[in-house]
Amino acid sequence: MPVFRLTEEPFFPDPALAEEDGLLAVGGDLSPGRLITAYSQGIFPWYSDPDPILWWYTSPRLVLFSEDLHVSKRLARYYRKPLFTITFDQCFERVMIACATVRTDKGEATWITDEMLQAYVNLHSLGYAHSVECWDGNQLAGGLYGILLDRVFFGESMFSTQNNGSKIALVALVDYLQRKDVKLIDCQMTTDHLLSMGAIEISGKSFSTYLKKYITTLVPDGAWTNDSKTREHL
Repeated sequence: MPVFRLTEEPFFPDPALAEEDGLLAVGGDLSPGRLITAYSQGIFPWYSDPDPILWWYTSPRLVLFSEDLHVSKRLARYYRKPLFTITFDQCFERVMIACATVRTDKGEATWITDEMLQAYVNLHSLGYAHSVECWDGNQLAGGLYGILLDRVFFGESMFSTQNNGSKIALVALVDYLQRKDVKLIDCQMTTDHLLSMGAIEISGKSFSTYLKKYITTLVPDGAWTNDSKTREHL
């Protein structure tokens, strides 16, 4: 199948037309309108400098239904301890930078370019993109960020600088999303880490069906609040 070249209009071809590896389109921009249009269809940008913007729709797709999160007894005990403090939307840009830095410090490439950073910071300011921070004192021990559209959270990246930092952030995210009646978390890429916590692979067709079911509005939900209810549900 051909890879589509995008025009100036925030329009995407049918995700079912993506290549076998998931590549769907090239070009366009990272404006808020285009990004929201993309995510509402399960399409996401993923590229590295100096490549053009590449847009993907992978199938099978790794997802986590919020009620299916698996937390080991050991992690549950660790989560309840007061060692870490959990916050939401307190330092979104810092979390994104940490996600990139953890990779580059290992000599690995990162898709979180300066252009991507600014684009998602813009989405955060508009109330679409959110972060979860896991603190050890005043140091970030882990965190994650992504985009929320109605009842679907599209996870983008996570990081740890201490053992279990990203796992604690994920547990806190699911705990928070359940209270907002969010049903599905898009994990994009399959990893053993996420599979061990309850994520499963589904077909691209099934994924599209869930998106249509759970995304009925594109109105942003605004900044997430920090409250004392986190940790009560495990």
